[in-house]
Parts: sequence; C-alpha cells; structure tokens
Amino acid sequence: MSAATVPSGTPIPTETEPESRLRVPSGGWRVIAAKEFGDHILSVRFLALLIILGLAAAIPLYFAAGQIRELAPQATGQKAVFLALFTIGSADYSFLIVSSFVAIVAPLLGLAFAFDAINGERADGTLPRLVAQPIYRDDVINGKFVAGLSVILMVLVAVVGIISGFGILRLGIVPSPDEIARLVAWILVTAVYVGVWLAFGLLLSVLIRRAATSALVGFGVWFVLVIFGSFIVDLIAKTVSPITGSTIDTALPQAQLQKFITQLLPGNLYSDVTDVILNPRLNPSARLPGSIGEAQQAAQQIPNAVMSIGQSLLLVWPQIVTLVGLMVACFVAAYVAFMRQEVRA
Repeated sequence: MSAATVPSGTPIPTETEPESRLRVPSGGWRVIAAKEFGDHILSVRFLALLIILGLAAAIPLYFAAGQIRELAPQATGQKAVFLALFTIGSADYSFLIVSSFVAIVAPLLGLAFAFDAINGERADGTLPRLVAQPIYRDDVINGKFVAGLSVILMVLVAVVGIISGFGILRLGIVPSPDEIARLVAWILVTAVYVGVWLAFGLLLSVLIRRAATSALVGFGVWFVLVIFGSFIVDLIAKTVSPITGSTIDTALPQAQLQKFITQLLPGNLYSDVTDVILNPRLNPSARLPGSIGEAQQAAQQIPNAVMSIGQSLLLVWPQIVTLVGLMVACFVAAYVAFMRQEVRA
C-alpha cells in the first residue's frame, strides 16, 4: 500500500518502531532471585545447611533443656527465662550454645552460597548468555545476593521456630512480648551478619576466576578471623600499647586500641550484639570500656538489672551500624567489580 492510499489518521509503520517498543523489565533481579532460590532449595548445599543449623539447634537445646529443668524452682518469677533456650548450653563446652554456634557457622553458610556465584557461571559458559537476556546487568548480582540471603534466613527462622515450639510445648515456657521482640531483632542482626560473609563470598567469586580458589580464600579468612580473631586483637593491642602500670589510666590506652580493633571484626561485633539482645540483664564485665567515663559508669551499674529492648538496641546500635556498613561495603565492591568486568566468552 502506498503512502497516498493510507487513510488519514493511520500511523505509518517505521523500521525503528519494533525496537522502540522493546523495554527491559524493571524486576529482572526478582527473576534471577527466584531461579537461584529454586536451585538452592534443590541443591546439596541446602541439605548441608539444614543439617548444620539442625545440629546448631538440637545439641545446644538438649543441654539447655536439662539445665532449665534443674534450675526451674529458682527461675520461677524470673524475667527472660525463655531466652535461656538460646543462651544456655553445656557447662563444659561454651560453644554448645545456640547463639554461639550460629556465630561460628553463619559465616560458613554465607560463603558456601556465594563463593561460586559468578565464577561458577563463567566456568560453565553461561554468564555471557545470562547477561545477554533482556535484563539489566546488575540484576544478576543483585538476584544472586537476595536468593542466597533468603534461603539462609528461611532456615534460620525455621530453626528459631522449632526451638521456641520445644520450649513452649515441652518445658511450658511462654515468651513475653519483650522476648519475642528480642528474638526478632536477633534474627535480623543474624541476617545482616550472614549478609556480610555472603557479600564477601560474592566479591571473591567476582575477583577470582576459579571457584576452588575462591572457596579456599574465603574459608581461610573465616578461619583466621573467627577462630583466632580475639587472639590477634589481644596480641596487637599488647604489642602496640603495652600496659606499664596497674591503674586504670595506664590500662586505658590498650583498652581503647583493643576496642577499636574489635569493632573491625564481624564476629566480635555480632557476639557483642547477641550478648546484649539475648541477655537483657546488665553485665558490666561483658563490655570493654573505651574511656574512663565508661569504666566508671560500668562500675556504678546495678547488677542483674533488666533492660528493655529499646535500651538494649541503643546500647549495641554502633555495632549494628558497623555490621550493616561492612555488608554494604563488601556488596558495593562486588557490584562495582562485576559491572566493570568483561563477561563475553
């Protein structure tokens, strides 16, 4: 049909019109996340996640239930008894506590779900085809991060629910609204802590071509920081700022240095937050004073005083913000590195 015979008001099709109608979907990261989530659920790593967190719940819960039964007469009328399910374990092995066990294994879970997220796609030759789809390039890394964190958080919530159900049905302990709020806050903080290591594993998968090397580096960093972190902090503080006297003025420089280095280690930050959130009773010896004023306030605090959830969160707010900052920093580094990489075969 010629242009002269086209009725008035009828648009004339052009060669560029089909291209102008193409639109990149705005929720491409959700598509990637849903696909990765389904793959994680059916993977061997998910089964290992269930076994590890199941042991993290069953073994400490066995010891905690026995101690709670023995201390039941003395615990009558006491506050925060329900939280004892997460803070009491074996008297001989301090790591057999739900909160302590999660602090140790959570980094492993984050690394396990991210160390081959990008380099695995590159090794299989699927990364060029993945970024060639009608989605934004950053949707790939965003979707993979969300999927890994969602799987770990889902299992963590299930484990907390099982422990809570056991305490309610078998021990007859009913949580108060404050205790429920503390558990929710602890789960959210744990998600941020896992997110730090998940983002770090994602960064390794972007920077390192081989998945085996990425896993080796990630687990090596975990081993050094989680297992020997406190020893390294203490050694550095004693070497750089040794104590030359017995007064608080002479010991304060080392305490300040140790506190500063401690705030850079994710495991120590998470332990500080966990101790305060799951234990509403003030424990001045659990916190390292960073100044003479803090030391004097700690000495004047009333033993066994109970804090509200708001007071506890206010006390550990700097640690929570630092954990969020570490997670964002690792993810931004992985994001920038991935966006600048050449992914074509």
